[in-house]
Amino acid sequence: GIDLLMFIGGGSASTAGGIKVTTIAVLIFIIYTEIRGETAVNVGNRRLPRSIQRQALTLVALSATAILLTTLLFAATTDFSLDEILFDVISAAATVGLSTGITADLPAFHQIWLAFLMFVGRIGPVVVASALALRVTKRHYELPKERPLIG
Repeated sequence: GIDLLMFIGGGSASTAGGIKVTTIAVLIFIIYTEIRGETAVNVGNRRLPRSIQRQALTLVALSATAILLTTLLFAATTDFSLDEILFDVISAAATVGLSTGITADLPAFHQIWLAFLMFVGRIGPVVVASALALRVTKRHYELPKERPLIG
């Protein structure tokens, strides 16, 4: 319930945290397009560029992975319930400000990790990953396509 709402967050132009409502909308359109077997993601009378689709998928994947790994780390190293840990981790990553009250009782490393997660959640996981990624020089050619079987 509230965990999902915290993860989604607010509107794109707002100061709210989370992955944003428009990112979820883009994901829904991508899934809908894939189910229908269409090649282009269309919204109304407009086509969503592949770059926007990749950004949405990357943002959700990075955010969900950070939340999942942090939750697993905290669950393995503390005695708090999974519900309490997940709530506090999502709240930190989405910069919501809610807590179950366990944060003060967490070990110092965990508190520092939550603070880092808050920072990443505020400026955006894609921005952090881009800043930390090794820059590859631009290719002036394309590699051959590979079509692996999915599902």
